Amino acid sequence: MSQTFAERRWNSADGLSLYARDYAATSGPAKLPVIAIHGLTRNSADFDTIAPLIAQSGRRVLAVDVRGRGQSDRAPDPMTYQPQVYAQDILALMRDLGIERAVFLGTSMGGLITMGLAAIRSKVIAAAIINDVGPEVAQEGLARIAAYAGQPVEINNWADAAAYVRKLNGVALPHYTDADWDAFARRTFRIGTEGTPVPDYDPDIMAPIRAAGAKALVPNLWPFFTRLAKGRPVLLVRGETSDLLSAEIAAKMRKRAPKMDFVEVPGVGHAPMLDEPEAKAAIFPFLSELP
Repeated sequence: MSQTFAERRWNSADGLSLYARDYAATSGPAKLPVIAIHGLTRNSADFDTIAPLIAQSGRRVLAVDVRGRGQSDRAPDPMTYQPQVYAQDILALMRDLGIERAVFLGTSMGGLITMGLAAIRSKVIAAAIINDVGPEVAQEGLARIAAYAGQPVEINNWADAAAYVRKLNGVALPHYTDADWDAFARRTFRIGTEGTPVPDYDPDIMAPIRAAGAKALVPNLWPFFTRLAKGRPVLLVRGETSDLLSAEIAAKMRKRAPKMDFVEVPGVGHAPMLDEPEAKAAIFPFLSELP
């Protein structure tokens, strides 16, 4: 489904022009908005199914392009591609729009950014939906992502782009059709200067991870997660076959935060797109209980 959205821009502290899709709430009394944050190599288009549905349920949705992705500027200094900088960029958006508190919806890296926000400005988070990531991450999934993120890829046309995203994500999304993969490619690639599709992110987003070496791939964010889950509603979404949020890590999170809501999306890996019936059946009741 599609719904029109307004295009928003705001400036980061270091002068980048950043972009968000702004889906207006369609009806009802004012409720806290949702700020949706995508994964490492993705962009705001990942929420193009769930965001209009949330807007129709009466909440404004701001789906951001994190710096270096989509329509946001690429950073002259690649060492600013770090979660603490991303979190400050989100706070700048909230200041610009006069938003004091929001519900955060974070997929993968977006979930890590949300945990980072809980550490530096906890009061802005009214509630959080964390999609397929935890305060520690499984090595298998990290190694898979590190193997392709920022690497050059030979793509000559949209068919090549669709084949490429299918190769990377086919195990995680086994139910996808040819049309789904074409749509996926068009969300995650743009036409480059040579007139052929190129990944819609700055390859230099991997620079800080490479600079930090192996240790960068094993963040310990348990204190951040504990802060996030303390005294506010949290919903954890896990793909049943996820290689990034293992069943063991999810179990530890649930033990650490016994009041946290949890849903597992069957037959899907990293990460659920949140258009699955099971995901929606958890997300909308969760949102309906919030101010």
